Amino acid sequence: MRYMQQPAAIEAKSFHIIEEEIQATRPGFHFAGPLHAAVIKRVIHTTADFDWLDILWFSDNVLPALCAAIRRGCTLYTDTTMALSGINKTLLAQFGGEARCYIADPRVVRKAKTEGITRSMAAVDLALTEEGEKLFVFGNAPTALFRLLEHNVTISGVVGVPVGFVGAAESKEALIKSTLPGIAARGRKGGSNVAAAIINALLYHMREAQ
Repeated sequence: MRYMQQPAAIEAKSFHIIEEEIQATRPGFHFAGPLHAAVIKRVIHTTADFDWLDILWFSDNVLPALCAAIRRGCTLYTDTTMALSGINKTLLAQFGGEARCYIADPRVVRKAKTEGITRSMAAVDLALTEEGEKLFVFGNAPTALFRLLEHNVTISGVVGVPVGFVGAAESKEALIKSTLPGIAARGRKGGSNVAAAIINALLYHMREAQ
């Protein structure tokens, strides 16, 4: 059996198929700009799900704001090691940034047990004690997103795409109704892979713009 083996060629072919299917099934769909298109298409590429054309929400001017924060060397805090693993940290470091996940940090484990909260909530609390500009990237834990919103702090932005059936949709609607710069997934869909794909789309776009 013959099949494609080169990663770059496979990815290029995938994006070509995505563009063809959007044109065929949603000829009137309008992207707000090249970066908006890049983010949505990369999430579709990651999930093979075209529902993302409709369910991915962006606050006003969030895309340039997130790119600017990354260029300033902000720290990204993820809610899972899976999201952390999926982010292109080498490219992020070229812009002076760093990604961290505290879900397994002993301080977080101890705080969660003592206070009877999720480790995701305790990880948010710990992240907020640190100095520097912050961007939160949530793909799995609605409680992390709820906790961040409870703190009512000023941060660079939130990628809020927790997946699931308990609190996921509600946490993302709360983000949408907040004043934070954010990207959110309406409804139950999401995931750590989606969160990482959104960040990577920003990074790849920024690299190409250099």
